[in-house]
Amino acid sequence: MFSENKKDRQMAEASSSQNIIAKGTKLVGDITSEGDFRIDGTIEGNIKTLGKIVLGKTGTILGTLNGTDAYFEGKFSGKLELKGTLTLKSTAQVDGEVIAGKLAVEPGANFNVTCSMQGSAKPGIKSDSKTGKTV
Repeated sequence: MFSENKKDRQMAEASSSQNIIAKGTKLVGDITSEGDFRIDGTIEGNIKTLGKIVLGKTGTILGTLNGTDAYFEGKFSGKLELKGTLTLKSTAQVDGEVIAGKLAVEPGANFNVTCSMQGSAKPGIKSDSKTGKTV
């Protein structure tokens, strides 16, 4: 009745964990994690996570970021690749290359990037590869 499968417990712990890089902290190097990130300090390097990334107003990322969803208030410079949604608040400053599934930008955000949207095709809609027309 109270027994819990070890795999389920590990997945719950990984999904509920949050890594915090505090203001005044600077990390140089690559980071890989299954949990979420809150960054108020500076990271120079590559970040790869299955979780959500929150970049606070004092946060800075210089490098490559691969993740699911991101919520930016701070500065990002580099390559950003997300499977889900990139949300930019009015204080966000993003430079570089962005590949995302969805994009939400508040007025005032600085967004100087080459951007590619990787949305999935809608079910039931097909196109002819020769003519490009919807069939």
